[in-house]
Amino acid sequence: MPQLNPAPWLLVLLFSWLVFLTMIPTKIMQHHFMGDPAPQVAKKYTPTSWTWPWH
Repeated sequence: MPQLNPAPWLLVLLFSWLVFLTMIPTKIMQHHFMGDPAPQVAKKYTPTSWTWPWH
């Protein structure tokens, strides 16, 4: 059964992982997204005081 011979498939596996670990991350990191959210100034929350009577 030739499918159980690991010699050619191991080499294919190693080369494919070599491609995945070297070429693809650099291509992904060079991609620029067009819809990057711009940082906005956060408003400081000022709570209002409690005006109801306690009785």
